[in-house]
Amino acid sequence: MNAQSPLPPQSPSKPQRDYSIFEDDIDTRRFDMRLIWRLTHWIGPYRRQFALAILLVIMAASFAVLAPVVVSRVVVDGILLPAASGHAPDFWQKALTGWLSARSGLEPLIVACGLYALWTTLWALFGHGFRITLAKAVLNGLRDLRRDVFAHLERLPSSFYDRVAVGRVMTRLTNDIETLLELLAGFGVLMGEFVPFFVAVTIMLALDIRLTFELLALLPLAALSTWLFRLASRNVYRNIRSTMSRLNENLQENLSGIEVVQLYGREKINYDSYTAINHENREGENRAVKLESYYGASMDSMSFLAMATIVWFGGHHVLGGTASLGSVILFAQFADMLFRPIVAMGEQWNVVFRAMASCERIFQALDWDEALKEPEHPVPLPADLKGRVEFRHLTFGYRADTTILKDVSFTIAPGERIAIVGPTGSGKTSLIRLLCRFYDVPKGSIFFDGIDIMDVKPSDIRQRIGVVLQDFHIFSGSVYDNIALGNPAITREAAERAAILVHADPFIRALPQGYDTVLTERGRNLSHGQRQLLAFARVLAMNPEVLILDEATASIDTETELVIQDALRKLTEGRTSVIIAHRLQTIREAHRIVVLTHGEIREIGTHAELIAKGGVYKTLYELQVQDLKA
Repeated sequence: MNAQSPLPPQSPSKPQRDYSIFEDDIDTRRFDMRLIWRLTHWIGPYRRQFALAILLVIMAASFAVLAPVVVSRVVVDGILLPAASGHAPDFWQKALTGWLSARSGLEPLIVACGLYALWTTLWALFGHGFRITLAKAVLNGLRDLRRDVFAHLERLPSSFYDRVAVGRVMTRLTNDIETLLELLAGFGVLMGEFVPFFVAVTIMLALDIRLTFELLALLPLAALSTWLFRLASRNVYRNIRSTMSRLNENLQENLSGIEVVQLYGREKINYDSYTAINHENREGENRAVKLESYYGASMDSMSFLAMATIVWFGGHHVLGGTASLGSVILFAQFADMLFRPIVAMGEQWNVVFRAMASCERIFQALDWDEALKEPEHPVPLPADLKGRVEFRHLTFGYRADTTILKDVSFTIAPGERIAIVGPTGSGKTSLIRLLCRFYDVPKGSIFFDGIDIMDVKPSDIRQRIGVVLQDFHIFSGSVYDNIALGNPAITREAAERAAILVHADPFIRALPQGYDTVLTERGRNLSHGQRQLLAFARVLAMNPEVLILDEATASIDTETELVIQDALRKLTEGRTSVIIAHRLQTIREAHRIVVLTHGEIREIGTHAELIAKGGVYKTLYELQVQDLKA
């Protein structure tokens, strides 16, 4: 492959794209309702599920407060201390208990216990239904969002991935969407806590307004405690996330390069580096544990203070005859419902602002409009494509201020085998990347059978070109899957015929399940040479009119190369072939050789002609011969 590190082409008339936004580690952002509103595009189709979830949480909250009402107003004020029942509302629970007792003949206390068990069971069932329904709606929406982001990322051109690290892009598809799941699930938690809160406050106001306000006076203290905790813990949690990310990165880097680590004896150095990051992470976790311990203790104290308030003021109200004992007991049971939403808000505080940052990163990726030019009226390539390729005064640079190829002009006849040679950085790989339409080229620069490739859809061009690269990529799946690549036109028989032709069939059949053998990550259960043979089978199976070999045999041993030379002759016979190679055998058998230097054509001719000419090619050839002799 060309050592030139390509950067995306920039038109002088267009502003330079700011790719740095994909490198920024955005940790938190202010709350932005526009981002939430845009997120509803993916949540909206499941609004019925959200509406059902809201109905279920309201029902669950109602039963959650009815159960304590039965204990306090029915059992205590109605059965155990009927004389002190007062006139506080019981939400028809006493009447229901009396009616059921009369109809069943059971004691009112037994009926009240049955009602309590019923309301508690319904509370649990409706709460479970709420959580399941909400989770399904959220997961469905995020599934659609993840699908749309993935589809958009697949459509981005090579120029985008030349400038943006793949790991940064993957973060948007994995971690950021996972953070959105935490956000939407957190909203569900808040909904599940605040609905019972408001129902409980409503009932408490109906029972005793003065005691309710005396108890609510403690809420600002709880809110202040939560706010101070989140303020103190924000940087701590940010540091924990940062160190954990560095730990994972360090671990992945060292394990993936374990052979180099062991060859150069870096175990101690890498261990010390990992230990230092691990120590920093531990310190952060310890600080977080301490803060959470202090916060938990303060909230426990707040609950005890609330109970003391209820006992003190409620006791005085009972002794003064302004409240019943059951009402005070009910207040004590509701106290937890008052403080849980405050705690939940504290827990969701950082999640919300992290999710804002995740939303921004996701929409940055979705809004990135870089794309190859698509012709307004695309010209279809003929079914009987001859494979004639023409380069007409092609000048190209990946940036407006650089030029990689300079006034390149030559024609490849149908069925001709062309070898492109030149020193590193001469533009060889750039030339074939343009031919495969991975970048936009000046109109009138490259033609297929006389058709300007800028008038053809890029996908149509790539269906007619077969490419074999030095770094052959193996996908998850079987050997057959990696030959056919999901193309229904490539049957099992066609894949096997292609493998037989390139001499890949013997090693494939020697695998445990033959063509059904599942290949490991990046095909590690195959040798490099076997992976290259598989690449030839993949290209042959698609039967392209134009064939490109980019250093395709550079990593194959001499014996294996001799085996596939016959297959290469059959593969290239009758096909226009463009070959970038350093192997002598491949260069000698080319019909013509194009010599590139600094992006310019220096020589064109056969092997014999260029040797006789005594120019650049002869120098490159003699250097290679000397290397082989050495």
